[in-house]
Amino acid sequence: MTEMVHDTIEVEAPLREVYDQWTQFEEFPRFMDGVEEVRQLDDRLCHWRTKVAGATREFDTEIVDQLPDQRIAWRTVGGDVRQKGVVTFEKVDETRTRVQLAMEVEASGIADRAAKAMGVVENRIEGDLQRFKQFMEERGRATGGWRGRLRPADSAGGTAPPSPATPSHDVPSHDVPPYPGPA
Repeated sequence: MTEMVHDTIEVEAPLREVYDQWTQFEEFPRFMDGVEEVRQLDDRLCHWRTKVAGATREFDTEIVDQLPDQRIAWRTVGGDVRQKGVVTFEKVDETRTRVQLAMEVEASGIADRAAKAMGVVENRIEGDLQRFKQFMEERGRATGGWRGRLRPADSAGGTAPPSPATPSHDVPSHDVPPYPGPA
């Protein structure tokens, strides 16, 4: 059973700073609930360790598409979590950035299906974006940044990433197998 979630938030920080911070995957535990560790293995791959409701999970993600100041799309490529997603960045004005996160998460067991029924993933995404906003607005600048371009054709799957969702649209389920979150 697949769950589609998406949320949008405006961050009081310039586009470049917001995007650059999001590329600092190893910082995700500072604002993502349940994320214990993210290790960036290379430009495209990350290893995640999460703990939710007492259950520890480890998985790997691949950046499928990364276009500086515009989007980062990913998918899981190993481990016991199946998801894919895209985060997009849009300049509102010189000091504000809209961040939109869309994820497709595959429920793999009874606990995952119960969490879906209770809206746990949606609440988590909303909370993670709120904490990211607070993190950025308190700092005022990114802790680092990586501005490289990664193309879908060069990924392991060689397929297009999911399209960004808007509040009135779902992310289509292209041929990309499920992948990380930030999530």
